[in-house]
Amino acid sequence: MSNDNKLKSIMQKQQKQQKQSIEKEPDDILQLVGFIIGNEELAVPILNIQEIIKPIECTKVPSVPDYVLGVFNLRGSILPLIDLRRKFGLPSATQTEDTRFIVIKTENNEAGFVIDKLTQAIRINQSDIETPPETFSKEDGVENLIFGIGKMENSIITILNVNALLKRDF
Repeated sequence: MSNDNKLKSIMQKQQKQQKQSIEKEPDDILQLVGFIIGNEELAVPILNIQEIIKPIECTKVPSVPDYVLGVFNLRGSILPLIDLRRKFGLPSATQTEDTRFIVIKTENNEAGFVIDKLTQAIRINQSDIETPPETFSKEDGVENLIFGIGKMENSIITILNVNALLKRDF
């Protein structure tokens, strides 16, 4: 087989594989990044994550809610740093080797969030995501923070509402 034929054969195989992977990738799949806060695994859509970094120094800011730890400089952008443990009413914890800052963004807002541990990338069908239970009180703000509950093979995962997380109430 000549080099041209080999190249054509390889190109055809790649195109066939790409076509098959596109066909297998339905639009109703949501890709998430999972992480631990306290004893719970939570997730946010992967497309809203700017980056995940090891903890860096932050500067305290006066007159903000206790869950706002301060601000930090990420390559010239000053971002608020929010402790998700405190935001969810859990006691704060000391940072460990697993602690990370997850920088989440939307079209017009971004912030850093302290997470206890990164877990995994998750792919879940939209049909396996249910709305939050009605028992969550609107006054607590919990209902707004939760986008849905994802049913996975051996567990469930709470999917957070990125827009509600980034809403500035300070």
